[in-house]
Amino acid sequence: MSGVEEYLDSFPDDVQHILREVRAAILSQVPGAEEKIRYGMPAVMLGGRYALHYAGWKKHVGLYPVATAPEPLESELAPYRAAKDSINFPYDKPIPYDLIERIAAFCLSRVE
Repeated sequence: MSGVEEYLDSFPDDVQHILREVRAAILSQVPGAEEKIRYGMPAVMLGGRYALHYAGWKKHVGLYPVATAPEPLESELAPYRAAKDSINFPYDKPIPYDLIERIAAFCLSRVE
């Protein structure tokens, strides 16, 4: 887990706070998850299998990969879709942590 902490510590304080809240939202949906760095970003693993990555960028935090979700979740994700499997939340707008929890639950349901 030190790799994830080092990753988070590498950001300015305001972004660190957001990333830590994103991490907490994801982990709240994955009891017993393993965290590791994959592809240069934190990944939450379930049962040794990949689940969900998140990453801080200059202007947003991203979640990857997020497949097309069933309605009504997909309609809620639509404003944040940056690419087919990417969700971006701009730092200059309120981060919807409750939506991130639902994204995590959806992504993890696909792994189990």
